[in-house]
Amino acid sequence: MAIITLTSDWGLSDYYVAAVKGTIYRVMPDATVVDITHNIEPWDVTSAAFILKNCYKSFPEGTIHIIGIETEESVKSPHIALKANGHYFIGTDNDIFSLILGDDPYEAVTIEVPQDTDFFTFTTRDRFVKVANMIAKGMSFSDIGKPYPNIKKRFNFQPTIEGNCIRGMVTYIDSYENIITNISQELFDSQCNGRSYEIRFGRYVIDKICKGYSDVDIPNTVAIFGTHGFLEIAINHGRAASLLGMAKNMPVDIEFRN
Repeated sequence: MAIITLTSDWGLSDYYVAAVKGTIYRVMPDATVVDITHNIEPWDVTSAAFILKNCYKSFPEGTIHIIGIETEESVKSPHIALKANGHYFIGTDNDIFSLILGDDPYEAVTIEVPQDTDFFTFTTRDRFVKVANMIAKGMSFSDIGKPYPNIKKRFNFQPTIEGNCIRGMVTYIDSYENIITNISQELFDSQCNGRSYEIRFGRYVIDKICKGYSDVDIPNTVAIFGTHGFLEIAINHGRAASLLGMAKNMPVDIEFRN
């Protein structure tokens, strides 16, 4: 029985999600379909990649992940099927795969399978589901298309080290408006060496990293390393991004004291 996940920027007020699910169940009645999210901001590939990167390995190996974001095919952004870490991915090579996988090895092919309709604006329903069905039936990648050895490379901005300071930035804001940065715990630990520090963002400063949100009283600001492995700034029972005036791509620095 196939497990198929769906990630898109369609929202839930239109027919798109239902049409894709209906097509899946029509061709694969025994499939299990899991909605990862359909609330990605339109065309926000980086947020979709962050979400998928942090959840796809929670599914059993063999799961098929359909990505419905920026699905219009072009010479520069072909439709591909990809296998990595025991999981299958179907989508458009619009940089999202490199953001999900990093340097992990993969096998990929361009999708040569014809669409089920003459319309080219809803390829998730008309092509990606067809490919998912082929994978679920055990067909080989050679039946889907030609080898595609080099996915497009795109990397998120990396934090820098300047003297006694780590200079990072906000990369994601979740539905609680917790602020997630690109500063990893590994990088922090390698630079801290027992020194005291200040986390600076906007007009605010925090001088302690806690283990959980409730380590501070309501409604105080707290810094933690989340399960994703990166520095996160939150307000206990509050919406940090709005209340602190923070948004994606804004700077977050950690300054160490000798």
